[in-house]
Amino acid sequence: MTRPAPRPLLALWLAVLALGLCAAAACGRPGSPPVKGPQPDRLPRYEVARDFRLPDSPTWRKATARGRLVVGAKEDQPYLGEKDPASGAYSGFDIEIARMLAASLGFDPAGIEFRTIASANRETALQNGQIDYYVGTYTINDMRKRLVGFAGPYYMAGQSLLVRADEKDINGPRDLDGRKVCSAAGSTPLQRIQREYPRARAVAYDSYSVCVDNLLAYQVDAVTTDDTILMGYAAKVPEELKVVGTPFSQEPYGIGVPRSDNALRLALDDALEAHQRNGDWTKAYDATLGLSGVPAPRPPAIDRYPAA
Repeated sequence: MTRPAPRPLLALWLAVLALGLCAAAACGRPGSPPVKGPQPDRLPRYEVARDFRLPDSPTWRKATARGRLVVGAKEDQPYLGEKDPASGAYSGFDIEIARMLAASLGFDPAGIEFRTIASANRETALQNGQIDYYVGTYTINDMRKRLVGFAGPYYMAGQSLLVRADEKDINGPRDLDGRKVCSAAGSTPLQRIQREYPRARAVAYDSYSVCVDNLLAYQVDAVTTDDTILMGYAAKVPEELKVVGTPFSQEPYGIGVPRSDNALRLALDDALEAHQRNGDWTKAYDATLGLSGVPAPRPPAIDRYPAA
């Protein structure tokens, strides 16, 4: 069977990937266009609490003394947490969650320093005081609660599938028999596919961006990981990619805080609940992940678990 010829948007996507790789290697030239992302003029603005005080939180006291919050984030997840290599600016849904919570703590946008922290270093960064809180597809689970605290959850993610926009035969994991499905090597999503859907032809690469590259090049039939990450890729080129089916796992995303700082954790819970009620949460979603074409879900209930 003849492989379909690449379409114009495929060439555009591959060019964007090449630009991102080049920028990461410091080989870009002055004036290179920034990474495509949420449009700054369409992002919501959050009212800054002018008289907020949280003296029981050592983290808040330290941030106030230094004059800024230091927030841990991801920098390589489109429309979730992404760093523009040209300007150094961060954008995405997780970044908006971090900003709206900072406003409730009394910090305006100029008073936030985002710092990229790898997934493997999140707990250490919180324990050592390198960051004040962390927002970056950080799933709440009991093992992590032994090391850090969690506000939220602010989003209920779940494993899903990304396919090409013209794909009609894959609508869920049960349609993967004999099809190549790609995920990151060693990841939980890859293990779940191998364990629960053994008739799928699992393929692993070092990163999801390589999986997406292969999907667009017709080398694999689907990519699987958290739906939020897949929605970010779909938002890059919605005419080429789409997220299908319903999630087949549950991944509650939380805001990581130092484990002993219950005052900060509960204040962030209060702030998150207020931003859900006043519509900020939905506006932030619509301006970021909503660009994938998936409408905003109902925010999950906040888990105000007791202090350990």
